[in-house]
Parts: sequence; C-alpha cells; structure tokens
Amino acid sequence: MTEEIAVIAVLVILAALAGVALFRVRKIRGAGTPAILRKMPAGPGDRWRHGVIRYGEGSLVFYQLTSIRPGPDVHMDRQTIEVIARRRPMDSEHDLMSDATVVTEIRGELIGGGQTRVLEIAMESGAFTAFMSWVESRPSGRSLRGRPS
Repeated sequence: MTEEIAVIAVLVILAALAGVALFRVRKIRGAGTPAILRKMPAGPGDRWRHGVIRYGEGSLVFYQLTSIRPGPDVHMDRQTIEVIARRRPMDSEHDLMSDATVVTEIRGELIGGGQTRVLEIAMESGAFTAFMSWVESRPSGRSLRGRPS
C-alpha cells in the first residue's frame, strides 16, 4: 500500500513538473526575440544561456530556455539600462553565434531587488537594431515624474 502511494506521489510530482515546463515553453514561444545571455564578469562557470528577450514600456525580461522558473530569469528596469559596449563574436563564441551576431554589454537595475547587474546579450544584427532603438527611445526621467503610478 505504501509503495503504491509513493508511486502515485512521484507521478503527481512528474506531472506537475511537466505542466510547468509546458507552460514555460508556450510562454516563451508566444513572442520575443531570440537571444543568448550571460552574466558579467564572466567566470569559468558562467556560460551563455539561450532564451528569449522581451522588452516593453518599462522593462526588459529574459526567459532562459532550459529554466523551469514560471517567471522571467532576468527582469531589468528600462530607465536604468545603459549600453556599455558592443562587439562581434570572438574565438569559441563562433560555435554558438553567426557572423551577423552582435554582442552587447549592458548595465541596469534588476526589478524586485534593486541591484545593478552587468550582462552580455548576443542577438542577430536586425534584433540588435530594434533593441538599440528601444533603449534610445525610452522616456526621460523628467517626463515620467508627472505620470501617476
């Protein structure tokens, strides 16, 4: 009897994990820009993470493909995003990226924690152009002061 309960419990847990994974895949496939991201400074264990970025009126979010977290893995405030540098892929990065990829280093504050994070985001050149347009067209802090929250 206890073995049957244990088997049922394992099956319920597996079904729940499968449900969370399916929810995440559907959410990621809905919309967004394919991107590869890594946290900086990059140490030996910090590797590139494949996923999707979405940017809206007030924030940038990144959903990692291999994560089962229900929400975004990175959620950054648009007003604080600063582009530090951009470059083309180097050396072994060509295994993950094409020659048309632009690697952009950004700095910004995470929403929900307030800590500043530096990231590298790699995306195709057309997506990079759209991203830069989004960053550069953000409303100024002065114009946001009068808006009700």
